[in-house]
Amino acid sequence: METQSLTRLIAEISTDLGTIGLLFQLLALSTCFVLAWFLSRSIQRFFAKVDHTSGVIKIGVESFSRVLWPLLALVFLFLAKLIIGRYQHTGLLKLFFPILGSFALIRFSFYVFRRAFVRDGTVGNTLQIFEKIFAALVWLGLVLHFTGMWEEISLALEEVVLPLGKSKVSLLAILQGIASVALTVILALWVSAMLEARLMLIPSMHSSLKVVLSRLGRAIFILMAILVSLSLVGIDLTVLSVFGGALGVGLGLGLQRITSSYVSGFIILFDRSLSIGDMITVDKFSGCVTQINTRYTVLKGLDGVESIIPNEMLVSNPVQNLSLTDRAVVLTTDFTVAYDTDLDSLLLALMEVAASVPRVSKNIETSAYLLRFGADGFEVRVGFWIEDPENGRTNVISGVNRAIWTLLKERGVELPYPQREITVFQAQTKTQT
Repeated sequence: METQSLTRLIAEISTDLGTIGLLFQLLALSTCFVLAWFLSRSIQRFFAKVDHTSGVIKIGVESFSRVLWPLLALVFLFLAKLIIGRYQHTGLLKLFFPILGSFALIRFSFYVFRRAFVRDGTVGNTLQIFEKIFAALVWLGLVLHFTGMWEEISLALEEVVLPLGKSKVSLLAILQGIASVALTVILALWVSAMLEARLMLIPSMHSSLKVVLSRLGRAIFILMAILVSLSLVGIDLTVLSVFGGALGVGLGLGLQRITSSYVSGFIILFDRSLSIGDMITVDKFSGCVTQINTRYTVLKGLDGVESIIPNEMLVSNPVQNLSLTDRAVVLTTDFTVAYDTDLDSLLLALMEVAASVPRVSKNIETSAYLLRFGADGFEVRVGFWIEDPENGRTNVISGVNRAIWTLLKERGVELPYPQREITVFQAQTKTQT
């Protein structure tokens, strides 16, 4: 961008006052804004009619709508400045070009920030404050550009030299390094967020594989961004070998459990032994898997308590997965009936009454068995299946037991309880007189 002080631009615009040249510039400026608005609205309406199979493009354009208009206006303004600049002065266009460029930069940066850091659709207060600070810095840079102070500040920062070991680095180089690292990392997070959104919309891919690819992609993009930014700053990447060796020793000695949990997390995601929504039991913890992170997995119990389980425990300990290949789970209830009970008709009735409970599976037949001849009567077991173990097991067992109790009362079936006779012998003693 050609550097133009505000005084020169105002003087150039003043010379065009009262001429047809200024009218052409105003007309070109208005045309650029109208064309950009019309084209952005047309693009939004076009992608709003796109079928859901191309949901990624549709979502991307809808979230990019706030950036689309200033970018298109900036492109049209640049073309108008090139064309009109061959025949007359373009002071008015030169004045609006950096203003519109700053506005487009702010809108595009906000889009990147929110795509990179917002996950649940809610923008936090920290991000909003950071966006306001960034916008203020952009407008401050525009003011410095117009006033001609940008070059003076750059020269002043370059003259400030800070000693770093045996070398000296200017303050301007340090600021440029920080800016390059921040820029490349944010762009890496943005690209990884786009990759994650694309993966989550693939219906044929397993959820665990989606998480693996998104996590690996984010790690690779961030690593590449850091390496590229360090190269741009001028840091020799070979010096990182010493740091990598020290990090390896630290991981081997003091961070074994943490490293094991991270590796176990990728193992779990790769072998698909667990998925979000599975009902599992490990050690003394049981519940529904709500999150699978690289270091830990979150289980939400039926009582609402969330347990954070290190992934190492899920790999090294036996895990009961109630929904790995089939979500159906069998439940049983046992009781004893008197020996004078019509057992054949009772077993058939028990199967029917258990199947009538709402959560009992209608796809798998219930069963009723005679387990053994007990000391007090027939010992009977009723087995039934449920297909939603995440909704709890105690409540459905209670429902089946209540239905069985109602049936037994209607049939007059006795539930015997242990009866024991205790005989007390009184010792008699003879006395001799």
